[in-house]
Parts: sequence; C-alpha cells; structure tokens
Amino acid sequence: MAKPAPATPDRRAGRTTAASPVAGEVAGAASGTGVVRGYTATKPQLQGRLARIEGQVRGVAKMVEDDRYCIDVLTQINAVQAALDKVALGLLDGHARHCLVGHGGGPIDPEDQVAELMGAVGRLLSR
Repeated sequence: MAKPAPATPDRRAGRTTAASPVAGEVAGAASGTGVVRGYTATKPQLQGRLARIEGQVRGVAKMVEDDRYCIDVLTQINAVQAALDKVALGLLDGHARHCLVGHGGGPIDPEDQVAELMGAVGRLLSR
C-alpha cells in the first residue's frame, strides 16, 4: 500500500491539502478521503477530448513542418483554442455545480467562492 502524500499548504484560506495523487488515481477517491472532483463522473470523456486536442496540436505541428498555407494553419490553431475553451467551460461548470456547493474542497465563504470563480473566468478571458 502506498504511503499517504505529505500535506501541503493550499492557496485558498490557509487550508492544507494532500499532494497531487499518483498518476491514474482520482484525487481523494483512491486515498480514502472521499473527495471527488467536479469532473470525476465525466473523467473518461474529458480525457478523450484532451487526447483529441493533443492530436489536433500534433496536426498543426505537421502542417508547419509541411509548409502548409498560413491561413490553413491559423484556422486549425483557432479550432484547437475553441476545443480547449469548451473543455475549460465544462470544467468551470462542474466546479461551480460540485466544488463550490461544498462537495469538492472549494472555499466555504460565498465571497471567496465568487472571487475564485471570477479569477478563473478572468484568466480564461485574458489571452
């Protein structure tokens, strides 16, 4: 049986959390803490989408290697960004519906919840 991960300080409200889980573990679920993330139920679909996006990025690299027309490369980059945005919005939705309602270790104070959520949205929009 694996040793529990050492506790590390959490950025939010001075909490302490366990270190990142071992590859393949669901955060908290395998460690016995009972914490389930907002995306846990759809993790296979999320991993599938991310794998497709990874393939798209490799395709863009191949287009550059093959000296493809600039606009075609830009079109594919836009498609990758749109796909990542869709994944990010899905994660934000899951975070708001799961983590911020007390099931995923998010902030407890409503003001802190709003600040965390709006900070995440701001980072998404600031490209």
